Amino acid sequence: MSGTDVPELVTLHVWRTSRAALPRALTRMALDPRRLRALPGVRFGKLLGTGTGTGFGPGDADLTRWAALTAWDSPAGAAGFDASPVGRAWARIARASVRVDLRPLSSRGEWSGRRPFGEPPGGRVTGPVLALTRARLRPRRAVTFWRAVPPVAAALHAAPGLLARFGVGEAPLGWQGTVSVWRDPADLVAFAYRHPEHRAAIMRTPTEGWYAEELFARFEVRDVVGDRAVLGWIADGDPGAAEGARA
Repeated sequence: MSGTDVPELVTLHVWRTSRAALPRALTRMALDPRRLRALPGVRFGKLLGTGTGTGFGPGDADLTRWAALTAWDSPAGAAGFDASPVGRAWARIARASVRVDLRPLSSRGEWSGRRPFGEPPGGRVTGPVLALTRARLRPRRAVTFWRAVPPVAAALHAAPGLLARFGVGEAPLGWQGTVSVWRDPADLVAFAYRHPEHRAAIMRTPTEGWYAEELFARFEVRDVVGDRAVLGWIADGDPGAAEGARA
């Protein structure tokens, strides 16, 4: 895929499994990455573990939630995912699932040496947006990165307009990422560029040299199909209200 070739559709499938299904989920994580990339119409695909989003590393891992991020040639290719060997295998072990349909708005950086979302032209969006960050840490800089995470994670948890957030990774250590869904672009921009903890982390990135490879992308959320609770969805984008509901 060329740098300017933007996929028409990107999907994020997320599955909630039971703890008893962990051996089968780990088997799927070992077998399915190549099978996912080989599906008809797939330009780029990654199977991902997830975390709570409050930190990074093994201690943050959620061993009952798994995800697949896929860039497609066309919506027709994506429509066949559920009937594919990969889709059927995960459906057999999932207690609940959700699919988020996405249109790339912006993307910078690389993932596994590729630019999976091309060079999106942007465009005006008034509804929900999803932000994806992904980085491969330099081993010698990992400790300083992990120490910098807690203040940013705490600030994100209380950010106005946040609808959902969790960590993602290709491996427990060194391959870090986040997914966050926002009520609208203004809420995302307010957190990304105006919140002091996040701004401080951004300013430290060039000098600390945390990443060997990084990617940041934004997407328009076109549709959410399935159980939003799998994403940790916050009603009305009000973290305080969600805390009250759990109390």
